Amino acid sequence: MGASTTMTIRVTSDLKEKLGRLAQNTRRTKSYLAAEAVEAYVNRELQIIEGIQRGLADMEAARVTPHKEAMDRIDAAITAASNNAA
Repeated sequence: MGASTTMTIRVTSDLKEKLGRLAQNTRRTKSYLAAEAVEAYVNRELQIIEGIQRGLADMEAARVTPHKEAMDRIDAAITAASNNAA
C-alpha cells in the first residue's frame, strides 16, 4: 500500500457501530476496513463508467450491431442448435 492521507466522512451512528463490530470480529481497524470498502466501491464504479465510455466510443465509431440483426443471429443459433439436438 502506498502513502496514505486522511479523509473525513459522515456516516450514521448505526453504520459506525456495525463497522466497530466488524473491526473487532476481524481484528482489523475501522480505518483499514473503511479504506478497503471505499477502494472496492471506487474501483467498481470506475469500471462501470469506463465500460459506458467504451460503449459510447463504439457507437460513435459505428462498431455496433443493430438490435434486430443481433436477435436474428441469436435466433439462427438457437434454431441450428435445436436442429442438431434432434
